Amino acid sequence: MSILIKEVLIDNKRTDILVRGNRIETIGENLTTPADTVIDGTGKAAVPGFVNSHTHAAMTLFRGYADDMPLQEWLSEKIWPNEAKLTDDDIYWGTKLACLEMIKSGTTAFLDMYYNYRVSAKAVDEMGIRGVFSEVCFDHFDTAKREASKRRIENIYADTASFSSRIGHAIGPHAIYTVSGEMLQWANAKAREYGIPLHMHAAETQKEVADSVARFGLTPVRYLHKLGLLSPSLVLAHVLWVDDEEIRMLGNYGVKVVHNPSSNMKLASGYCFKGDEMRKAGVVVGLGTDGCSSSNNLDMIEAMKTASLLAKAWRGDPTVLAAHNVLDMATCNGADIIGIASGRIAPGYLADIALIDLCLPAFTPNFNFTSNLVYAANGGCVDTLICDGKVVMSERKVPGETEILEQAAKAAYGLMARGAK
Repeated sequence: MSILIKEVLIDNKRTDILVRGNRIETIGENLTTPADTVIDGTGKAAVPGFVNSHTHAAMTLFRGYADDMPLQEWLSEKIWPNEAKLTDDDIYWGTKLACLEMIKSGTTAFLDMYYNYRVSAKAVDEMGIRGVFSEVCFDHFDTAKREASKRRIENIYADTASFSSRIGHAIGPHAIYTVSGEMLQWANAKAREYGIPLHMHAAETQKEVADSVARFGLTPVRYLHKLGLLSPSLVLAHVLWVDDEEIRMLGNYGVKVVHNPSSNMKLASGYCFKGDEMRKAGVVVGLGTDGCSSSNNLDMIEAMKTASLLAKAWRGDPTVLAAHNVLDMATCNGADIIGIASGRIAPGYLADIALIDLCLPAFTPNFNFTSNLVYAANGGCVDTLICDGKVVMSERKVPGETEILEQAAKAAYGLMARGAK
């Protein structure tokens, strides 16, 4: 299978891209190599497919439900009680809906944390994009729950070979306030044994930090350090409430961090994300949307704009987190976080490519394409999406999208009808 994209804009230059198999083979002008599919790139720009480095895909079913609530009340009173009612069918269609939304807005890969890895992976496999799944684990400091969670994770990992190469696996202990130190250490050891990421929430709220100090005598990052979890395999979402010493610790141990600006603001968790300090300390910083229950959409282009503007506002400095920096967070940094050879348009890299429609008001005039993409556009500018060398959306049409919308809506209304009120 081969694809030739003709006359597409890359770095303000018109060029051609030849894809063979699932890799970019050649980039150059006036390529004449025969290809199975030829795409006219006139009036389009090519960017790497976005990598959403922290989300909960099936929570598309909770979009617009229980909005405008404090985080802990939102979780304990609305989200967790209804999640206990989820069926495999709910998770399947919720994940399909998430994939549809991500495809429509240019995302080719995501790092997920949710229940029932097998069902979610099946949905993503069918949709043609990449998913790295962290089967979420809780033990709530209960020995029986801990042992059950261990068995489930081991069983899941044993089954990972049954899916395509686009499906990856991680271990997802929820947070230090829902998972015991014993479980965290076990999960960390397993992640290292399997060579996969350990993906969790950390330092998301001031309350979490205060509770950690009261319970463990340490802030969350220091507690994770004491447990031996800090390492290049650890991916931490949020990380809002950390001091300079903790940032140095994250950098020294190669920990990766994911910024989720929309969710942080909507849940009032905080807004002073110390991304500049983290980058200077050597931390790879990615970008995520979080789940649709807390950010309401999975549009990484909107997430880029929000992250950049928020950083400028709270620092009082218009030069911080420039457009090209936040684009890196959404592409190559995200690819590095989940461990795939993507996030860049260059020979040898995976053919995960989004074609942006330049014939839109957001790109007129087009003095600076990256600035227009980050500050003026949204996910609706993505015309065509290629993942793993295959076209998954052409001219904004995704196969089966009408059925996905209908079935996901049916699943969401059915869940709430039988769930906690």
